[in-house]
Amino acid sequence: MTIPPEVRSQIEEIAKRAGYLWRYLDVEKKQERIAELENTMGAPGFWDSQEKAQAVIGESNRLKTSIESIIPFSARVDDLKAMAELVEEADEEEGEEYLAEVTSTATTMLEELDKLEIQSFLSGKMDHCNAILSIHAGAGGTESCDWANMLLRQYTRWAERSGYTIEMLDIQAGEEAGISSAEMRIMGPNAYGYAKAERGVHRLVRISPFDSNKRRHTSFCSVDVVAELEDDIEVDINPEDLRVDTYRASGAGGQHVNKTESAIRITHVPTNIVVQCQNDRSQHKNRATAMKQLKSKLYEYEQDKKKAEMERFYGEKGEIGWGNQIRSYVFQPYQMVKDLRTGVETGNVQAVQDGDLDAFIHGWLRAGSPTSRNKEINLDD
Repeated sequence: MTIPPEVRSQIEEIAKRAGYLWRYLDVEKKQERIAELENTMGAPGFWDSQEKAQAVIGESNRLKTSIESIIPFSARVDDLKAMAELVEEADEEEGEEYLAEVTSTATTMLEELDKLEIQSFLSGKMDHCNAILSIHAGAGGTESCDWANMLLRQYTRWAERSGYTIEMLDIQAGEEAGISSAEMRIMGPNAYGYAKAERGVHRLVRISPFDSNKRRHTSFCSVDVVAELEDDIEVDINPEDLRVDTYRASGAGGQHVNKTESAIRITHVPTNIVVQCQNDRSQHKNRATAMKQLKSKLYEYEQDKKKAEMERFYGEKGEIGWGNQIRSYVFQPYQMVKDLRTGVETGNVQAVQDGDLDAFIHGWLRAGSPTSRNKEINLDD
């Protein structure tokens, strides 16, 4: 029995993409490295140094995680090919039954392959870490403060939909409405790997609820995302380079939190990087959290310099206004959200505001990966 051309094409696509993914992940080399690490873990005296032992175990676990899905998937690709051969060798009646199974399996495997590819793009050193996401209102005054508040809700919803845990680190109210800035920790597997796609300036066009003449306004906010560093990564910080300020925490609180100067603001003078934390009643705990944030931001700062992207992220992004946006959200006169880096767009602005950001994030990850295929994606097609 002959396999229909469309099914044959699916099988060939699965085999080709799975083979490329196998090579892209360098599975054989990683398997060899895992074997070396396991030999090291089995050697006498391995636990003599807890720090080195944990580093070896951590590397082994990361390598295993990176290839644990593609290995069984590749075995299933071989099974699919074998099933296709059975169809071609079978008679009409038996072949129909095999063909139905092959068709169903191929469709399912194509969907799984899309997810595997997205996961494989999270190969950066820090991608598995928690993320620290900050939002700052830009050009537009009260409008931008309201827009910052909308973005805060959007990312909170996205994190919840993705199964992440959120901890608010700092939030500053706007003068008339909304917020002027906010910072949150997003905790969970690959939180930074996904959230980093949102780094940049976000532009909103809508009829202002604060304008009695019902005119359209354009507002801007910047979103910054850094990885929360693990304890085994060292960042040297000279205490003389720091300016530490304490102040009373703002917002709702008990009898204690708003009456003592428990909130901490730390400025790294050489880079002018500022971090602050007010989520705990203890000034000591807030200081520890703020120092961890500073450590993460300084690490990201240095990585940006090494990649020659300082102008992009800490230069141009400093001007939160026209010409620097990565994504536009248009509410009137029509409805559309479009990522200007990848071309991914949708007319369902409410879904995006409710945290449906995966298409934009996945599109950005694909666009920057060696396996990128589609630059223009319309989610409404």
